[in-house]
Amino acid sequence: MKKATVKKIALLVTTCAALIGTSIANAGYDQHARFNEFASELEKEHGIPAQQTAAWLKEAERLDSVLEAIARPAEKTKTWADYRKIFLTEKRISQGKQFIKDNAELLEKAEKEFGVPKEIIASIIGVETFYGQRQGNYRVLDSLSTLAFDYPKRSLFWRELKEFFVMSQEQGVEPRDIKGSYAGAMGYGQFIPSSYRHYAIDYDGDGKKDLWTNKADAIGSVANYFKRHGWKKDQAVTQRVRVSGNDYQDAVNDRLKPKWKVSELKALGITPTKAVDDDASASLIKLMGVNGAEFWLGNHNFYVITRYNHSRMYAMAVYQLSLAIK
Repeated sequence: MKKATVKKIALLVTTCAALIGTSIANAGYDQHARFNEFASELEKEHGIPAQQTAAWLKEAERLDSVLEAIARPAEKTKTWADYRKIFLTEKRISQGKQFIKDNAELLEKAEKEFGVPKEIIASIIGVETFYGQRQGNYRVLDSLSTLAFDYPKRSLFWRELKEFFVMSQEQGVEPRDIKGSYAGAMGYGQFIPSSYRHYAIDYDGDGKKDLWTNKADAIGSVANYFKRHGWKKDQAVTQRVRVSGNDYQDAVNDRLKPKWKVSELKALGITPTKAVDDDASASLIKLMGVNGAEFWLGNHNFYVITRYNHSRMYAMAVYQLSLAIK
């Protein structure tokens, strides 16, 4: 066989293989090996027919950018000094003040009803979406399908994709039309589907729970989320503390939920900078700031903020932004 012919055959085989690979890569998730398992669970748990699930997932696309993003979240790749710079900017602070001014009546109503300071509500929305201006450009159908089927490290996304389809039906929206973050969070407050279903509320009484365009529902839902997770009205969030000796290291960042009494932390060499009840539950937080290690006392309400995002840096950013706005 002539070399030229061999080369042509080799090129043809390579081209065909590439086309087959592209076809497989571009196939909807209704063709995934675990589709039947997923569809069966969704039908058994929520009564959604497999045919409907197939129609939805046929339109879903795998997004490698989502897998790349989930592998390097800012909370795990940045120090507090760098993380803080993202959220404590003059622009975000000034926009936060304007957000409170523009929505004063709604925020004051929510603060009175749920006991959550209006600055905390605004700060959450400010950190999550720059006050609704950056809600995410990913189709949630694509991002959650990619994570559910091709990111086996987190079974959470398998559950959230099911919740997403149920939520879509409950809210009367098409799954393919919803935009959000790479992790499937949506709206002003970036609720994942399960949070949307459990904590979103119709705060203006129009018969819908719209967290994408309705500021009333968004504000009320964030406040409701905090109250449902145990926010304590008029109680502290955190404060700087001083440390001495080495015993305190046993308590540093040991868990998000406070397990120590303040009196126990004091016995370990921790000195609060503000008055606090010795019987109060707290945690000891260590963050690496611009000038080195910073130590903070994490009160119950600090823990509640971490229910929104399980990161000490996130909670601290929300708290400090709320102070700057106030």
